[in-house]
Amino acid sequence: MTSGLTRFILWDYPRAGWQYDIMVGLILLFIFVTPREFFRDQPRSNAVRVLAPEHGIAEYWVEPAALAGLSEGQRWSRTTELIRQRFGRKQVVRLEPIFNEEQEIRGYIAYTKP
Repeated sequence: MTSGLTRFILWDYPRAGWQYDIMVGLILLFIFVTPREFFRDQPRSNAVRVLAPEHGIAEYWVEPAALAGLSEGQRWSRTTELIRQRFGRKQVVRLEPIFNEEQEIRGYIAYTKP
């Protein structure tokens, strides 16, 4: 029994053997069946991106979908929350909407200081 377990742990089976196929199947099953939350691997949002720090004030581009349907005060707090989640403790000092030619919001620029 311990010999079989030792061989299993040390992967001591020939490549064309049925034991090898079972081990590969178990590994693939683990990879594809294990939920993403088990590894705390969540997709990161690209809702906020760094533009250019200048004179101690950093600029961040915020996608409009991240702030859609929020009032001005809620936008401010949501932007602060998104920036802090991704880049650490920052204080938003200004939030400007950016419009295209048709006066639709293309995004927001948030100015922060440490």
